[in-house]
Amino acid sequence: MTITLAHYLILSAILFCIGVFGFFVNRRNLLILLMSIELILLSANINFVAFSTWFGEASGQVFVFFILTVAAAEAAIGLAILVLLFRNLNTINVEELDHLNG
Repeated sequence: MTITLAHYLILSAILFCIGVFGFFVNRRNLLILLMSIELILLSANINFVAFSTWFGEASGQVFVFFILTVAAAEAAIGLAILVLLFRNLNTINVEELDHLNG
C-alpha cells in the first residue's frame, strides 16, 4: 500500500477538525485554546508539505518554515502570558479574565 496525496489531506482534515472542535468547545481554558491553534497550524503545514512534494516544488516547504517560526513565537509569548496571568490571578479560565477589558 502506498501513501498518496489523499492520505495526507485526510490526516490534515482530521487535525484541522480536532483543532476547530477544541477551539469552539472549550472556550474557557487558555492552554487548550493555544493547543487548538497549534493543531490548526500543523494541519496547514501538512497540506503545504504534501502539495509541495506532489508538485515537485520547494516553495511549500519554505512556507512551512515560516509558519513554524511564527507558531513557535506565538507559543512562547502565549505561554509567557499564561504563566503571568496564573501568577497574578491564580486562574487560567478565560471567562474570569473580564477585568482585562479596555
